Amino acid sequence: MPARENLPSTIKRSPQKAQDTYAETLDSAVEQYGDGERAHRTAFASLKHSFEKVGDHWEAKEQRGPSDAQAEGGVDTDRPTAGGVDANASKKHLLEVAKRLDVTGRSRMTKDELVDAIQKANAAASRKALDAERGD
Repeated sequence: MPARENLPSTIKRSPQKAQDTYAETLDSAVEQYGDGERAHRTAFASLKHSFEKVGDHWEAKEQRGPSDAQAEGGVDTDRPTAGGVDANASKKHLLEVAKRLDVTGRSRMTKDELVDAIQKANAAASRKALDAERGD
């Protein structure tokens, strides 16, 4: 399967089930749409129904379902994405994720602010992991 050879680094650091979900969906989407942005968006949309991004990897969600407005409407809409953060999760869950990621000021944040802060923390963790992989 070609998708398994070029998994994004955040998915490589994730459970096997997340890797399988992404790779199998990508392979199917490439057959249907060709190897382009639409196929990759489709694979990420599928992944985000069962997994959420936490730091530099993906973890299984407690409940399967769309993670944000983009995922609720399909992959071909112009709605913003939450970048793998489960924006549809409870505020309590988002606070727990923010605590694990050591987000400062989290207890005073609204749910939308928590989603944004978690996105930023995830991006920073992914950059740090990628730099470590490269030896930077």
